[in-house]
Amino acid sequence: MKSGYQHIIPDAWVDTAAIFTALGDTHRQRILLLFDPGEQLTISEIAEIVPLSRTAVNHHLQVLRTAGLLTSEKRGKAVYLSVNTDLLMRTFTMMADFVRAQQAPSTSEDSETPVR
Repeated sequence: MKSGYQHIIPDAWVDTAAIFTALGDTHRQRILLLFDPGEQLTISEIAEIVPLSRTAVNHHLQVLRTAGLLTSEKRGKAVYLSVNTDLLMRTFTMMADFVRAQQAPSTSEDSETPVR
């Protein structure tokens, strides 16, 4: 029987994985770049700009909403979307911190020991 490790993965890590999965697609990145801070766009407005089928646009929007990067508000028949700026900024900060950590010189003794 396969039990997996899902039960021991912290919720924050699962959420972060969903965010990185969402941000890993160039179409979804282009959709996020359409928004100015605080701006709301309808699905129709996004579909007119993005060179994808309406079905593909809806799919990408759903992934972004599920990851929490987009929030939606229904007014009448239209659904208005906006970027969750706080979450996006925290994600970018985390990514920048990771890049800086990878570029920082190592100060451990192991790095100073010559390889034989």
